[in-house]
Amino acid sequence: MTIQTLERIGELPAAQWDALLADGQPFLRHAFLASLEDSGSVGARTGWQPAHRLLRVADGRLRAAMPAYVKSHSRGEYVFDWAWADACQRAGIAYYPKLLAAVPFSPVSGTRLLARDAPAAGELLDAVSAQLPGLRLSGLHVNFTDAFADGVLAGREGWLERLGCQFHWFNRGYRDFQDFLDALSSRKRKQLRREREQVKAQGLDFDWREGGQLTEAEWDFVYACYANTYAVRGQHPYLTRAFFSLLAARMPEAIRVVLARQGSRPVAMAFFLVDGDCLYGRYWGCLAEFDRLHFEACLYQGLDMAIGERLSRFDAGAQGEHKLVRGFEPVLTRSWHYLCHPGLRAAVAGFLHEECAAVRRYAEQACEALPYRQE
Repeated sequence: MTIQTLERIGELPAAQWDALLADGQPFLRHAFLASLEDSGSVGARTGWQPAHRLLRVADGRLRAAMPAYVKSHSRGEYVFDWAWADACQRAGIAYYPKLLAAVPFSPVSGTRLLARDAPAAGELLDAVSAQLPGLRLSGLHVNFTDAFADGVLAGREGWLERLGCQFHWFNRGYRDFQDFLDALSSRKRKQLRREREQVKAQGLDFDWREGGQLTEAEWDFVYACYANTYAVRGQHPYLTRAFFSLLAARMPEAIRVVLARQGSRPVAMAFFLVDGDCLYGRYWGCLAEFDRLHFEACLYQGLDMAIGERLSRFDAGAQGEHKLVRGFEPVLTRSWHYLCHPGLRAAVAGFLHEECAAVRRYAEQACEALPYRQE
């Protein structure tokens, strides 16, 4: 077996990478990762240096792969390790650079170990872990894993598990939005209906498009909205304008965009990705302020769309307790961390032992805020 590092995913034919994917989720597709790189959204300049790992057998066949980036900071990850980095700085331990196996800027659980089987995935992990000291990397972090990766990582020497909590909506065979409302308690049902009526009263209409149905001028508008969500916080957006055009050209069937208009004037947008089973809410932005528009564009429009396309789940993004009262249920997420420094590893292990218990309690308590009727 040999380990190969790719500094650009474009060095590998898309068919070889995609052949290792276990499902149709869009975030690990070669087209998605290549669009991030080709658009300049990730790269050495942004502190996301691609360093994808491949495991090949003697005849050159690809047996396993891992999307990986050398990171010089912890931004855009959604698994927050800044406290670990601060502790290392105080102790004189180099925390950066580190190696991260993840999808940049995308807190969506899914494939992280692309492999023919579990032994191949384990062999790739062990080989990459052994390389870390020689490359002066403080550790390897694998964020937002799926069940396959969890099975490979659980109990593996040196690896620490971390839990997080998100809120996802599950389609229980609803015929339409009203059918979903009927499953809620009377008070919550009235709240959701009132919020939608408030948006409609402001003269707002919504227009759904697939990726190939937007013009470049409309993509300019989408990007202006997206960038504005960062500008109002004094931040720079993670993605470049070119990313959206590249993605629309390479995987238009996976893109859904809803445009909000007041009369003929576009005022907001929400950007989603979709596979055969799930809707993923990703980006949103507005160029004018409207009451309750965020809930309508990002949540209720998504629920309408998921019900209409008979999707089983709607992952509307990280965090957001406001989703609970709108029917989104707590879901545990997992990340795994291999830290080379033994003292740091021991300290983080103690912290995670307490944090994992607290996250489980939080998820259990969050269920009490769900709006569904009790039979």
